[in-house]
Amino acid sequence: MVEQDYYELLGVARGADDATIKSAYRRMAKECHPDRHQGCRDQEARFKSINEAYDVLKDPQKRAAYDRFGKAAFQNGGGGHDPFAEAGFNGFSDIFSTIFGEFMDPRAQQNAARGADLRYDLELSLEDAFTGSEQTITVQANATCEQCGGRGCMKSDSCASACQTCGGMGKVRAQQGFFVVERGCPTCRGSGEVIADPCTHCHGEGRAMTQRKLAVKIPAGVDEGTRIRVAGEGEAGVRGAASGDLYLFVHMKRHPIYGREGTTLVADCPVSFTTAALGGSISLPGIDGHKVDLKIPAGIQSGEQLRHRGAGMSVLNGRGRGDLVARILVETPTRMSAKQKKILEEFRATETGDECPASKGFFGRARDMFG
Repeated sequence: MVEQDYYELLGVARGADDATIKSAYRRMAKECHPDRHQGCRDQEARFKSINEAYDVLKDPQKRAAYDRFGKAAFQNGGGGHDPFAEAGFNGFSDIFSTIFGEFMDPRAQQNAARGADLRYDLELSLEDAFTGSEQTITVQANATCEQCGGRGCMKSDSCASACQTCGGMGKVRAQQGFFVVERGCPTCRGSGEVIADPCTHCHGEGRAMTQRKLAVKIPAGVDEGTRIRVAGEGEAGVRGAASGDLYLFVHMKRHPIYGREGTTLVADCPVSFTTAALGGSISLPGIDGHKVDLKIPAGIQSGEQLRHRGAGMSVLNGRGRGDLVARILVETPTRMSAKQKKILEEFRATETGDECPASKGFFGRARDMFG
């Protein structure tokens, strides 16, 4: 399952205030607005994603639900304004179960022993993001104890028994005035079980800190901020309980030629002023290893773009590719021979002003202002 984090999509930190989120949304919405990218489906999709992210993060209730449950908080809500649904609950009974469930529902005890989720920041090259790849990462976390096989003791069968202090609930209650206070059981430390002959390696938990290597598959088309969930590869649970999940957060390495805007690759291409004036061609190394040839029309101006369809990045979870854009930057020569300078002086002597209509029009208006 691959999804983009709303905060990283807007380029803000999780603790950002409302003003920062609003400012980031306005800036990014302006950059990828469909009116500025006519016919570019990638920018339209990005614009929709940015609006979706802002719609959640600008609302305090939705933001709180997203911080706790991610996008799953809205999958059954249908976009409504039920405060229970937006907070991740199905109703008052669900809230009651959340508060008191660890005493009333034995499954809550299993969830409490579940292993923690892990985060891993993965740095990828643009080429690996284009093709997709299998990356080997090293994770240091609690894993199933090899000495006892996760049982917590050295016996062949289970040696765990229900804690007599809490009756196997993992929590105890104490009366304080009019209130009943609930806290973790001091005897079993909240596990609900007591190990008679604990494993000397894991001390009865059934798990121990281990460094392990893991091969993970990265789909083609991932971008900065993409989150990849690897189910069951987080920390091991206590004595055989379910493991947590591993979340990979993708970060892109800087590329020597290309910048990236969604599935569009952008290269700033300096060309000589003679090439810009007379026309010519340039060649770029494609991200797929094939050469991309682009023709430069005569009279091209600095900042104009040349687009090559289908030579950009792979589409995440889809088919096809984005475009490659060469942004032309006309370079003025800084070192010339005497002969070159003489040729340019001869050219300037023949200028009428019609060669550069924009320049002629601008300074004509300036002269009119001076009268």
